[in-house]
Amino acid sequence: MAGLCLCLLLAACERGTQAPAPDAGRRAPTVTIRDDAPVPTPVWEAPAVQIAPAQAGQALAEAEAALREGRLYAGERDALPLLLALRALRPDDTRISAAFDRARAALLVQGQAALDALEDDPGALRRAHEIAGVAQAVAPDDAEVRAFLDRLQRVDAAQARNRRGEAELRAGRLGERGGGALAQFREALRLHPDDVRARQGIAAVESAMIRRAELSAERGDFDTAERWLAHAAEVRPAMPTVDAARERVEQMRRARIAALHDQGLRALLQEGGIPEARRRLDEILRIARPGDPAAAELRERIDLAEHYGLFRPGQRFTDALQGGGRGPRMVVVPHGGFRMGAVEGDDNAADAERPAHYVRFDRGFAMSATEITVAEFRRFVEATGHRSRAVRRGHSTVYDERSGTMVKRSGMDWRHGYDGRPAADDDPVLHVSVRDAEAFAEWLSAQSGQRYRLPSEAEFEYALRAGTQHVYPWPDGVPPRSAGNLTGEKDVSPRGRRWRNAFRGYGDGWWGPAPAGSFPPNAYGLHDLAGNLSEWVADCWHDSYRRAPADGHAWYNPGCRTRVIRGGSWASAPEQVRASWRLGADADTTNARVGFRVVREL
Repeated sequence: MAGLCLCLLLAACERGTQAPAPDAGRRAPTVTIRDDAPVPTPVWEAPAVQIAPAQAGQALAEAEAALREGRLYAGERDALPLLLALRALRPDDTRISAAFDRARAALLVQGQAALDALEDDPGALRRAHEIAGVAQAVAPDDAEVRAFLDRLQRVDAAQARNRRGEAELRAGRLGERGGGALAQFREALRLHPDDVRARQGIAAVESAMIRRAELSAERGDFDTAERWLAHAAEVRPAMPTVDAARERVEQMRRARIAALHDQGLRALLQEGGIPEARRRLDEILRIARPGDPAAAELRERIDLAEHYGLFRPGQRFTDALQGGGRGPRMVVVPHGGFRMGAVEGDDNAADAERPAHYVRFDRGFAMSATEITVAEFRRFVEATGHRSRAVRRGHSTVYDERSGTMVKRSGMDWRHGYDGRPAADDDPVLHVSVRDAEAFAEWLSAQSGQRYRLPSEAEFEYALRAGTQHVYPWPDGVPPRSAGNLTGEKDVSPRGRRWRNAFRGYGDGWWGPAPAGSFPPNAYGLHDLAGNLSEWVADCWHDSYRRAPADGHAWYNPGCRTRVIRGGSWASAPEQVRASWRLGADADTTNARVGFRVVREL
C-alpha cells in the first residue's frame, strides 16, 4: 500500500500510542491517506524450473544460498521455486524437506516483518499480501501460515474500518453519541491493537471535538463548548489534550467576560447607558461561572450608577465652579426607604407629623455635609449681586443677650451672626429666606452644570434619621455626648443665662450657632442636622401627611407662601429636636435660628 500513516494537519504522525501535539493553531482536523484502495492478495504461481537429476545437488546448494540471501520467491532461481522443483524431483529427500521448511519459515518471518512495518513502510501491506499469496500456495495447510493469514485478514479488516472512519470524519460525523468515525476507528483498533492509523484516527476525532468546542467558545456559546469538551474527554481519557483545550476555552471565556465587563463600564459613562450595561451583564451571567468577580463588580457598578450615577454611598466630593473655586462639600446619601413621621409612643408629636408613612428613594442623592456657610453665601452674592430678603427689608430677628429673647433689629442680614455681630466665614449663614436659599441653589447649578436644590422634607428626615427609627435622632431622649449644638441645662450664655427648657444633664459649650461642622457627623456622614440651625426645605406646608408623596420628592404647590422648616437649632426646645418635628413658616422669614443646606441630584 502506498502509505498508511494518518497525519493530522495539527501534528506529525504518531508512533505507537503517543498523542498528537495539541491543536496549537486551532485548524480543522484532517486526515491524509496516500493510498486508500484495498490491497488484494495475489495468487502466486511458482516459476517453472527445470532441474535434471544430475543437477539436484547443485540446485540445492543454489537454493540454500538464495535462502541465506533472503531471496525467497521473486525469481526462478530464488529459494522457494528451486525447492519446490527439487521436492517434485526428490520427494523423500530429507535435506530438501528441511531446506523447504526453513524457506517457509523465512517467508513467514518476512510476512510478519511486513505487517510490523505498516507504520513506517508505505509498501509493507502490499508486500505482506504478496507473501500471503506465496505462503498460501506453498503451504496452505501449515498452522503458522494459517496464523499469518488470519493476522493479515484482521489487518485488512482494520484498514477497511479506518477508511470508513476517515470518510465519516471528513463528513463531520464524529460519533459523539455512538457510530460515526469514532466507532469505526475503535473497531479497527480492536481488530488490530497495534494499528497506528486507527489511533491517529481516534486522536483526529478528539481534535475535531475540541475544535468544535473552541468554535463554540469563539461564538460565546460556552454551554455547547462544555458539551464538546465532555465528549472529547471520553475519547482518550488518559491523555492531557482535553485538559489543555479546556484551559484554552477558559481563557476565551475569561477574555470574553473581560471584554463584556469593559463594554458595560463604558456604557455606564454614556447618557442612558444603564440598559446597555445590563445587557452586557446578562451576557456575562450567561457564560460566567457562579460567583464570577467581573459579573459581581459590573452588577455593583450598575446598581451604583442606577442609584448614584458615578458615585458611591458615603463618598465626599465637591464640584468645580465656572467662576473658579469649588462648591460645598457634598456627601452621597444611600438610597433606601424609611418610615417618615411620628413614631409610635411619641407623646409630643403633632397632627402635622402624622400619619406616619413609608417613603422610598430609588436613587441616592448628595447632601451638603454642613449648612451653607457665610463664605459660600458671600461668593454667591458677589457673583450675582443678589440682594437677600433681609437686605431688601432692612432688618432681621436676632438674639438679644440683655433680654434673653429674640428681637427685630435693623441692618441685620446674612453678614451677621445670631446676636447681630459680624459673622465669621465658617459660621453657617443666617438671616436668609427660603427664596434666598433657592437662589443660591440655582446659582450653584448654573456654575457647576449639575442640579442643586433644597432638600425635600423627606430627604431631610431620611438623612437626619440615618437608618434609625426613634423619637430623637439617637436611641433615647437623652442626647449622647457631643450629639450636636442643642439646648442643654449645662450651657451658659455670655451673661450667665441658662435655658429653662433644655436637655437635662447635657451641655455642648455653645450658646448660639457653632462653626459649620464643629460636631461629629451622623452615620451618613452629615453634620448638624439635629442641631446648630433649623433649616429650610423645599416643601410647601401641609397640615398632615395625608396624600404625601411616597417617593421622597418635595410636596410643592406653585405659589405657596408657607414653607417647611426642619431640624432643631441651638435655641430649640427638646421637643423641637425630635426627628419628626416640622414647622410651617412664611417664605420671607429670616432669623438667627434658620439656615439651609443643599442637595445635588446624582
